[in-house]
Amino acid sequence: MWDMIYPIVIVVAANTVYNICAKSTPTEANAFGSLTVTYIIATLISAIAFLCTAGVKNVQAELSKINLSAILLGVSIVALEFGYILIYRVGWKISLASLTANISLAVVLLLVGVLFYKDAISGYQVAGALLCSAGLFLLSK
Repeated sequence: MWDMIYPIVIVVAANTVYNICAKSTPTEANAFGSLTVTYIIATLISAIAFLCTAGVKNVQAELSKINLSAILLGVSIVALEFGYILIYRVGWKISLASLTANISLAVVLLLVGVLFYKDAISGYQVAGALLCSAGLFLLSK
């Protein structure tokens, strides 16, 4: 059971800190300058973790397994983080921005799962997506 829970705990904790930091990014700071520092730190942490988990002798073998998804993930992460900085700079409340974005994301990913990954969808999931959509409507009021 813990194997299913601890990744969610990590995501929730990291997202909490992430949103607080995104909202705290000074408006006078260039967003991409801030992201550059962010990614330098992320690169260092990732490189250290990679070397610790792959071993120095296996670096080339592990890197040879990487495909286009790593590049696209990098592009999407920069867009995501830039989007969140903009969300807060235009005045979204921290209590609503992530909630609105994540509810929207959940509905979009439900459709992606069905259309592209042939995920089965139940009546409960349709009802949940409709409730999420109704929630977005109510949040906008």
